[in-house]
Amino acid sequence: MIYEGKAIQVKTLEAGIAELTFDLQGESVNKFNRTTMQELKEAVEKLQSDQSITGLIVTSAKDVFIVGADITEFLDLFKAEEAELVQWVQAANQVFCAVEDLPFPTVSAINGFALGGGLEMCLATDYRIMSTKAEVGLPEVKLGIFPGFGGTVRMPRVIGVDNAVEWIAAGGQHKYEKALKDGVVDAVVEPEKLHEACVSLLKQCIEGKLDYKKKRQEKLEPLALPPMENMMSFQTCMAMVSQKAGKNYPSPVAAVQAMQKHSSLKRDKALEVEAKGFAKMAKTEVAANLIQLFLNDQALKKASGKMEKSVEPIQQAAVLGAGIMGGGIAYQSAYKGTPIIMKDIATQALDLGMEEASKLLNKRVSKGKMDAPKMAKVLSQIRPSLNYGDFGEVNVVVEAVVENETVKKRVLAEVEEKVPDNAILASNTSTISINKLAEGVKRPENFLGMHFFNPVHMMPLVEVIRGEKTSDAAVATVVTYAKKLGKTPIVVNDCPGFLVNRVLFPYFGGFALLMRDGADFQAVDKTMERFGWPMGPAYLMDVVGIDTCIHAAGVMAEGFPDRMKPNFKDVFNVLFENKRLGQKNNLGFYKYEKDKKGKPKKVFDEEVGELFKPHVEATREFEKEDIINRLMIPMCLETVRCLEDGIVASPMEADMALVMGIGFPPFRGGALRYIDTMGLDKFVQLCERYQDLGPLYVPTQGLKDKAAKGETFYA
Repeated sequence: MIYEGKAIQVKTLEAGIAELTFDLQGESVNKFNRTTMQELKEAVEKLQSDQSITGLIVTSAKDVFIVGADITEFLDLFKAEEAELVQWVQAANQVFCAVEDLPFPTVSAINGFALGGGLEMCLATDYRIMSTKAEVGLPEVKLGIFPGFGGTVRMPRVIGVDNAVEWIAAGGQHKYEKALKDGVVDAVVEPEKLHEACVSLLKQCIEGKLDYKKKRQEKLEPLALPPMENMMSFQTCMAMVSQKAGKNYPSPVAAVQAMQKHSSLKRDKALEVEAKGFAKMAKTEVAANLIQLFLNDQALKKASGKMEKSVEPIQQAAVLGAGIMGGGIAYQSAYKGTPIIMKDIATQALDLGMEEASKLLNKRVSKGKMDAPKMAKVLSQIRPSLNYGDFGEVNVVVEAVVENETVKKRVLAEVEEKVPDNAILASNTSTISINKLAEGVKRPENFLGMHFFNPVHMMPLVEVIRGEKTSDAAVATVVTYAKKLGKTPIVVNDCPGFLVNRVLFPYFGGFALLMRDGADFQAVDKTMERFGWPMGPAYLMDVVGIDTCIHAAGVMAEGFPDRMKPNFKDVFNVLFENKRLGQKNNLGFYKYEKDKKGKPKKVFDEEVGELFKPHVEATREFEKEDIINRLMIPMCLETVRCLEDGIVASPMEADMALVMGIGFPPFRGGALRYIDTMGLDKFVQLCERYQDLGPLYVPTQGLKDKAAKGETFYA
């Protein structure tokens, strides 16, 4: 054994070939934390001084190669001064350069995920051989930063500017086909042949059949492009990346700028440029917010993973109702591998449900993401049925019938008689109280809410709503099922609107007040879209459906009359009374025409202004800051109330629900993170500036107390 630590071991194989193995003790995956970085430095020093070594293979003893840096450890470093952060990155890069400069050929055996720093480690070796089971990528831009362990320097020198920009600025992770095609890896083999292939490649280098020194030298030199071609290539890439990333996500553009800046420099000087650019991005609020969302996501997965271990595997599911939602749920369940029965009372409805599933599968086939046999297999996992004959083996039933309390209670009572006593019943309701619905079942401990968002196949969130009598086992079962569907489940307690809708409707309430006071809804939409929302409030209501919004707003008004019951006739009701329901009938705030692809395109309709005139003040222009504050304060305050009321267990879960459920701008981190960023004391002062508008703008006593103590929602 040449070296043995807590994360790395180095041993000698045949013919003087050494093997450096990453195996971080006490962890299920390998990652670059302080221990790993220090041990890599020590191991490389041992390798440098051992004259008997003729080649090195870098491997992993785990199912993954290296998943990247340990963000939890490096967060404190990101809080340091920019100059200190630059020094740290440069010190880390000295270790990677030492690997690259070893006096013998090196090859990485990529057996599993090699992401971020994991792939940068591989780029530091001369060759890379990848298993067909592995995936590689540089996802740092998704955290608001860009590669800092040499990724922006080595990648363009290995695969060219255009490909490198795609890999780095898009932040994706890729399977072996693309990695080989683009030249990120040199060969691909089946998993069982990976080690043998790496040893064979090293032997060819040792025997002089492969010129590893020439291959290495390309990474040490400036980019081999004429100056004019170099400039044109980067300018073209910059324009594309800027357009796609937008102004709210600066790291993709910064990555391209860094690559262009150091393209004419040798490796060590180029790494200095990368380190300075990395440190600058690491100090941004965008990076802080995106990293916090990443940590939130990891914590959610860990919590749901514990629940998953406590329940029996789900073998058979069922959905009641074969509409758009039912068909979407059936598709998602079958596509992710859980057979499902789709029950309805009408053959026509079942046909529509199967059509919905077929349509979604056909899209995958047309895009080359699935072949016809796989599509047929998925469809065979959906059993349409007009009766309960096959419900004797069902583990989970999702009720997705019409949003009517009486109908839902009747259907739930009916199905409860047909399923095993331990089967879990879940209602896909967006507004009806789970506790009220539980009154109609005999086993309320086995009943809860499972709120999907539309469209089911695209929206990542599922709200799992616990009723007063819901058991922990029922919650764990539905959380597990949601995970099997590829969704992120967040457990909340019962209340009108649950979490997401309860928080969304004060935002709409703020919009209604703005409209009453003479705001132009188009200006409001544009302002909120620039703020980072995927669509402004008027456009969003059109997409959701004005009638649906009116129904939900009524539920909120009944549940929270002090702040959610308007004392004036809002424009939403004006639209509803004039049968302007949004996209579903092509008339809402906007009118809708089909674009070239047959998708609805919004167009301004002068008739709307005339309809609104009797109910609003004279049109006036609002400052953008006013528009943002008047919409965001009610949403943020309601999120605070949900946390204080125990509807949601943590700031992390609240913010993740808003990002995944209604498209809260991810770079702002969520409503509570947004307050933290502003400062609780400043947010309370902001609320007080607007509290004359009504209860939606009055901060809670709990928030004021928290602000007075200098506390934050996130530690």
